[in-house]
Amino acid sequence: MESERLKLLREIQEYEFVAVELNLFLDTHPDDLEPLRRYNETTRTLQRLKEAYESRYGPLTHFGYTTSGEPWQWIEGPWPWEIEY
Repeated sequence: MESERLKLLREIQEYEFVAVELNLFLDTHPDDLEPLRRYNETTRTLQRLKEAYESRYGPLTHFGYTTSGEPWQWIEGPWPWEIEY
């Protein structure tokens, strides 16, 4: 199970990287529709991946970005940044 968790977390990180890079590109090329299409596609996939991760392993972020199951899940470890690859 832990390898599946790591695999999903790695995939989230990869899509986040792509989203940031496309965002930076679009800041300087706002009328370029192909990168915009890719950005939207990437963020939709990223949202699905995060929802899948959080439904299985608990929240990735806090402060109102995601809900918590019962009991409060944020304190359960390991936290995403504590997982060793």
